[in-house]
Amino acid sequence: MQLVHGDCIAAMKNLPDNSVDSIVTDPPYELGFMGKSWDASGIAFNIEVWQEALRVLKPGGHLIAFSGSRTYHRMAVAIEDAGFQIRDQIMWVYGSGFPKSLDIGKAIQKASGVEPIGFKENKDEKVFGEGWNATPRQLFMPPLEGEAKQWQGWGTALKPAHEPMVLARKPIEGTVANNVLTWGVGGLNIDGTRVPSDDAFGGGAKGTSGFAAGYENDGWVPGSPQGRFPANFIHDGSDEVLALFPYTTSGKPAGKKNIGNGYHGNFGSIDDIGYADSGSAARFFYCAKASKRDRNEGLDGFEVKEIGAKGNGLARKCATCSASVIEGCECPDRTFVNPTRANHHPTVKPTDLMRYLVKLITPPAGTVLDPFMGSGSTGKGCAIEGFNFIGIDQSDEYVAIAKARIEAAGGTFND
Repeated sequence: MQLVHGDCIAAMKNLPDNSVDSIVTDPPYELGFMGKSWDASGIAFNIEVWQEALRVLKPGGHLIAFSGSRTYHRMAVAIEDAGFQIRDQIMWVYGSGFPKSLDIGKAIQKASGVEPIGFKENKDEKVFGEGWNATPRQLFMPPLEGEAKQWQGWGTALKPAHEPMVLARKPIEGTVANNVLTWGVGGLNIDGTRVPSDDAFGGGAKGTSGFAAGYENDGWVPGSPQGRFPANFIHDGSDEVLALFPYTTSGKPAGKKNIGNGYHGNFGSIDDIGYADSGSAARFFYCAKASKRDRNEGLDGFEVKEIGAKGNGLARKCATCSASVIEGCECPDRTFVNPTRANHHPTVKPTDLMRYLVKLITPPAGTVLDPFMGSGSTGKGCAIEGFNFIGIDQSDEYVAIAKARIEAAGGTFND
């Protein structure tokens, strides 16, 4: 494991040509998230970043880069203009996003100078509303009237429920077969990332299936329950996402399978183990958002910092009893503060997701580069899966957090 504190372009210039096997990274989405200056620099749209990434990647090597739904196109174009081939888009879908939409009717009411007429206790009703005043009480506004009422129910944004990833590849040399034999990269680890099954003919995650069959010693052999072919769709397993997909059941019973006739006669038949295919979105790979344990693992003794309240104020906690704003509390002063974390990076990706992605595009014992390392989730995934890792970040604070998290996952450093 190697971590570099510095600018990603300058750091990559110190890496040799064709020296890394894959790149898995979570660049800034360029949205100015939570007021962070590094998320509004335009670096993810800078072609030079991706030109350096292309140079250090082996021919046929793959790149996976996250982005936001509003800015993905600009990053993808920069990656393509740098010389990469866009191969696919992977979608991570989740049900835990919170709408960040402006209520236009209320905005008109507020702009017209209408003042609150009091407070409404929010402890029991758990009403979502604007105007949280660091207390478990909601500002109570008069009913909408006139133009404000006309625009009641209109907003400015949809609920965030997905993050796209670009899957790109450095152009291969010759054929894919020639490239993988020369450079050891160029393909996707399909069998290594299949979604497990527990249908009638296999074992693993409920509602998934998939069996591999192929040639062995010039003979056709029945498949084994390795799981379902990986798709370009990943979800968080939430009820909200699963409800989007109808539950279906299909299958083919076991029996004899004719393996065909050829020039030299009938090849005969083999036992066919059949297949079963049932479920909804559970048949795709799923991974929840990063848990508190995942975020902070290995950070005992690190300084705890405020992460800032969400736009709706629900992240704030009572300083005395730790109840959230929405839950309310019985404390007399009702003083609410921002929550704190040892890993205070605002966009931590779950380790299981990063494990899956690095395994999908990296050969065994290969080297993964992450030029936008953040708090080190890619490196943590590499440590668990047995890959080498080079991580770059401009924040010395995040480099220290990443090093501790990766070490906790079993990663070792030369220094």
